Amino acid sequence: MVLSQCNTMRSDCEALQQREREIATEARGDYYVGRRYYVPLTRFWGYLREPGQSWRTGRLVIMDESVVRTPDRGYEPPVKGAVFGTDQNVEYIVKGRYTGEDAYDPNTDQVLPVFRATSYTVRNAKPGFLFIPSEEYEEDTLTLLPRIMPTPQQCAAAAQ
Repeated sequence: MVLSQCNTMRSDCEALQQREREIATEARGDYYVGRRYYVPLTRFWGYLREPGQSWRTGRLVIMDESVVRTPDRGYEPPVKGAVFGTDQNVEYIVKGRYTGEDAYDPNTDQVLPVFRATSYTVRNAKPGFLFIPSEEYEEDTLTLLPRIMPTPQQCAAAAQ
């Protein structure tokens, strides 16, 4: 069991390090990289990070749709035939600004920053893992913070 956990940690760390190298080469600019993170009945949209910055710095946000609606905006349950959250884990280039306001998501009991997007462009429809490769997405389980990612120090120890 311990050996299996070490192999998983080592494998996760190798994938994280590769992704960090790729992220470091991103063009800087006036945009954010967004990853849709859908969990039913929640009001957050997903994570945003600045280009060139690790997902460790990603912020879970609530979107202000006063300028543009989120890409998958549609009817939500209990409306019959409602389809929502179809873009789970899609990666976007998101333009806009943080409003400086916070909003409360009662289903996660969190106060989150509000972001007012002006545009969304799909960057990658299947970008792979968000936090760690070994994590499985479960629609009714919340992983709310990137702190589940092993630290660089933990990865260094796993490599030994």
